[in-house]
Amino acid sequence: MRAIDAGLLLCHECHQLNRLIDPDGQSCLRCGARIYPRRPNSLGRTWALLITAALLYLPANLLPIMTVRSLGQGKPDTIMSGVITLVQHGMLPIAAVVFVASIVVPTFKLLGIGLLLVSVQRRQRLSPRQRIFMFRFIEWIGRWSMLDIFVIAILVAVVNFGSLASVEAGFGAVAFASVVILTMLAALTFDPRLIWDNTETPEHHD
Repeated sequence: MRAIDAGLLLCHECHQLNRLIDPDGQSCLRCGARIYPRRPNSLGRTWALLITAALLYLPANLLPIMTVRSLGQGKPDTIMSGVITLVQHGMLPIAAVVFVASIVVPTFKLLGIGLLLVSVQRRQRLSPRQRIFMFRFIEWIGRWSMLDIFVIAILVAVVNFGSLASVEAGFGAVAFASVVILTMLAALTFDPRLIWDNTETPEHHD
């Protein structure tokens, strides 16, 4: 049984259980925070953030993310060309970490959140336990996508020796950071309680 079936609402601020009084929203009796049976416009907001992240995913991978100059020479690198360069220099473990954090994780997040949204809206016959596990995994791995951005920020701040050596961030880094932030926000705006709302009536596919 769901808490809403028992006429209860959980406050996400102080975790106080409140009696359901107003389906359109009410204030928590303990802390006064606004609480709702389900987050208002959760699906619409998540879709908007996800689509924006998907649009920025292309420039994030096609535009240069970083340019390393040594003695005045250097060429801009995209995420994938940087991975290839690391492989060519025999740094396979680092290349694997960058590939997973910058290519695999963002792609999985985009596809995973999209699958959750479609399964909830179309009430597909997917295991709710598998979907909630996927949602929790997406939330957990979200922070690791910022690995490239942290490395670039450190290199830009530390490696600045004029014409001898320097590191410059590219427009791809801005697009990639935007993708990471937008997917993290999409995971936050998605209400996981929606996963369990349709488990009782899987025969409807509206």
